[in-house]
Amino acid sequence: MEEWVPIGYLISAIFFIFGLKKLGHPRTAPRGNQYGMLGMATAVITTIIHMNFLPNGIVGWTLIGSGILIGSLIGYIMAVKVEMTGMPEMVAIFNGFGGAASALVALSESWKYIEDDTLVLPTGLELEVMVVAAGLSALVGWMTLTGSLLAMYKLKGGVEIFGKWIKTPTWGPAWLNPVKALLFVSVLYLIYMSTEEPTNTDYIWAIIGISCVLGVILVLPIGGADMPVVVSLLNSLSGIAAAFTGFIINNSVLIVAGSLVGASGLILTFIMCKAMNRQLIDVLFKSFGGSEKQELTRTKVGSDADEVAMMADGAQKIIIVPGYGMAVSQCQHQVKEFADLMQDKFDTEVKYAIHPVAGRMPGHMNVLLAEANVPYEQLIEMDDINPEFPECDMAIVIGANDTCNPAARTGEGPLAGMPIIDADQARTVVIVKRSLSVGYAGVDNDLFYEDKTMMLFGDGKAMMTDLNNAIKEL
Repeated sequence: MEEWVPIGYLISAIFFIFGLKKLGHPRTAPRGNQYGMLGMATAVITTIIHMNFLPNGIVGWTLIGSGILIGSLIGYIMAVKVEMTGMPEMVAIFNGFGGAASALVALSESWKYIEDDTLVLPTGLELEVMVVAAGLSALVGWMTLTGSLLAMYKLKGGVEIFGKWIKTPTWGPAWLNPVKALLFVSVLYLIYMSTEEPTNTDYIWAIIGISCVLGVILVLPIGGADMPVVVSLLNSLSGIAAAFTGFIINNSVLIVAGSLVGASGLILTFIMCKAMNRQLIDVLFKSFGGSEKQELTRTKVGSDADEVAMMADGAQKIIIVPGYGMAVSQCQHQVKEFADLMQDKFDTEVKYAIHPVAGRMPGHMNVLLAEANVPYEQLIEMDDINPEFPECDMAIVIGANDTCNPAARTGEGPLAGMPIIDADQARTVVIVKRSLSVGYAGVDNDLFYEDKTMMLFGDGKAMMTDLNNAIKEL
């Protein structure tokens, strides 16, 4: 039976690989999640079977069962209760917990080999491999935990303590970068010292403490539109921490799964950097954008649904630009109804312009629109849809701000150089938004104040419902 264990791990790894492949497109993403679940279930079952062949078998069935039950219950509750608007924060906290779990496993596994101040390693595990892997897992894991916690609160905009809302700071003077380098080198030195004195647990405690501080100061200076990049990078780091732990416990599936998460997360990080015209090194060490929000000095008279409906009457082509505000108001179904009305009543061509980082998370808008059964062929990526805006009769922007802000073309400020949706090139622009408030990057949007722009001030769901009713009455 024991010879089947490697085959179980291989099957699990195959499920993970196919799952990642399927996650590359919204249509196949649900199947990708199912493959990932099958892979994890296979890995857990195989690990339990493998543990039965250890000299003492499995000790603590109650703890294992309780852990699985409690974890499953927490996961189910979060999956049911967390809205799509809270997904970026949930992903951030999951990244942190994943990194911390790997670091804790590495810590407990390495310490169990210390007996009476003597290190007794099992056959096949080299001292240097165990100590270095444990140190690196602690560095990456605890740094991921504290960095992810701070990233979560930055995405939320702050934290409520004793009924008082405290804004999450964005702070990073130039001298902070040398401090990061010094702390990182200090951890490497402590790992080296651990190889010289592997039974001295003071080193690992020092590594944990420094790594926690390093995670905080790594994320602290980053604000504005760069936060999704940070969350993606932290996701990659959580996988790397798991891979390091896999070397300590000699678990091949953990090494494979951790490496897959680390590599895919890093690829996604670079894709997002490209989408925002950022260099990763600039995001981590130079970009402090979005820490200050511009004060609004201009005003704009709002329009009503009847005016917009009259402008939409006869439009040959409409492009809808969804944003985070659509996710907050959960108006994707009303948006789909509007598109159906325009197509059925006026034979209008309707498309959706999808920015890579719209909604603070890649694929956020795709998932929301898929819930409303919007055809996938109508969801057009930014680079493909931008050339069509000059021929567009009307662009309807629903809750988007930074992703269609012309300030990105000026080369100055937090949005400098970020590719945007060219909604301002449409003949008429309709913006559905609660107010003229700035976006996540803290930059005022000149598009709001152009003569061809019509502002529908209010909740997205309410405004789209009013617009649909007005179109029905035409």
